[in-house]
Amino acid sequence: MRTLQLNIPDSVDLKDYDLSMIIASKLYQDAKLSAGQAAKIVGLSKRAFIEMLGKYGVSIFSTSETDLHSDINNA
Repeated sequence: MRTLQLNIPDSVDLKDYDLSMIIASKLYQDAKLSAGQAAKIVGLSKRAFIEMLGKYGVSIFSTSETDLHSDINNA
């Protein structure tokens, strides 16, 4: 696991948790991490992470047309 240090201006009013959630949810949205991996970054269960995604502007549903067709075929 890698550790990343960011220098964020004091004027940006974000708690460490929010910043971790923003990064993890973006990596999840871009399919770089699974929900379980992203949840681990922020210290949440997979279920709790998925429930929090909407607050950070991320849908749990894929917007990929390929994923949509796959979901329909597997329904």
